[in-house]
Amino acid sequence: MQRWMRRLILGITLACAALAAAHAQQPPAAEAAKGPPPGFVAPPLPKPDETNGERAKSQPGNNAPLWRAVRKSGEQQGVTSLPGAEMGTLIQRFVQYPGSRYTTAGEAWREVRNRWIIPYGGALIVIVLVAIALFHWRKGPLGGKHPDTGRRIERFTPVERAAHWVNAIAFAILAVSGLAMAFGKFILLPVLGLTLNGWLTYALKTLHNIVGPLFAVSLLIVIVTFVRDELPRPGDLEWLRKGGGMLGGAEAPSHRFNAGEKVLFWFAMVAIGVIVVASGLYLDKVFPAFDYLRGDMQVAHLFHSVAAMLMMALLLGHIYLGTVGVKGAYDGMRHGWVDEAWAQEHHALWHDDIKAGRIPVQRSGSAPAARPASANP
Repeated sequence: MQRWMRRLILGITLACAALAAAHAQQPPAAEAAKGPPPGFVAPPLPKPDETNGERAKSQPGNNAPLWRAVRKSGEQQGVTSLPGAEMGTLIQRFVQYPGSRYTTAGEAWREVRNRWIIPYGGALIVIVLVAIALFHWRKGPLGGKHPDTGRRIERFTPVERAAHWVNAIAFAILAVSGLAMAFGKFILLPVLGLTLNGWLTYALKTLHNIVGPLFAVSLLIVIVTFVRDELPRPGDLEWLRKGGGMLGGAEAPSHRFNAGEKVLFWFAMVAIGVIVVASGLYLDKVFPAFDYLRGDMQVAHLFHSVAAMLMMALLLGHIYLGTVGVKGAYDGMRHGWVDEAWAQEHHALWHDDIKAGRIPVQRSGSAPAARPASANP
């Protein structure tokens, strides 16, 4: 009997609860007939072209127009009280650089730099260094086959040497600091740690920006100083055809500068040098007539990086041949004078012009290390 009573009470309770829930979901017929309360206006549906202020009224808390404007600020700048160009641009416009996806300009620049310039530029420099090491291992220093005569010829005047060394030292500083900024994250950071590497990178970046204009001026002086002797002359094609004789026996005859040096001068120093200098000065913001927009700075950085990597790779060969690669070459640039035997071995046509009196043995007032060769022996 008690069990039956408990079941009855439980059933009645559940039925009452179900009726109460149904009554709560369905308003009374009288209230439904009345409609909305007096003065009630349904909010309008949001529109895709609403401003953020309008959206705050139609859908409070929905800031989609604001973030849509931020994303499109590269195409149409937003409103800002900050002075300067692009202050209303928070996200750059969509572009596609060679080697990048169609994405924002900042991301496209990052992809080209990190996926192409850094790995392939670093690989190029390593390949050149390995090739130079293998060549030196197999061939050793070139030249030195003729004994010195004691008769000296002035190869470089003090002005020429000063222009060369200023440019060379500036290039070395720029190359080391540039490589540290490009590859320091992968090589120096694990060794030095975050703090020390950060200070070193900042110092090298500052030094890079200071030495850059010095390199630009010295490069112009070098070009003007040596351009006359770097012009093409008879015998240059023959030198190129024989590869200068570096892989064979005797060196192919050449004038004061051989065809290889001339190719390096016009391609690495003039053509690539102009790109490096122009893009570097633009990145330094030394030209007053530009706004220096972010997209233009990114493109200038890409040109600067590619040209600098190529220039370093090419000049590594020049540095090798001018120091330990050719016997006596470094002494010529350090002291300005070379032995007559050296001139005859490496620049036979230049030596012939000196012997014939068409070029003076001494072109400056500096004294030679030994008695100069006679123009008409």
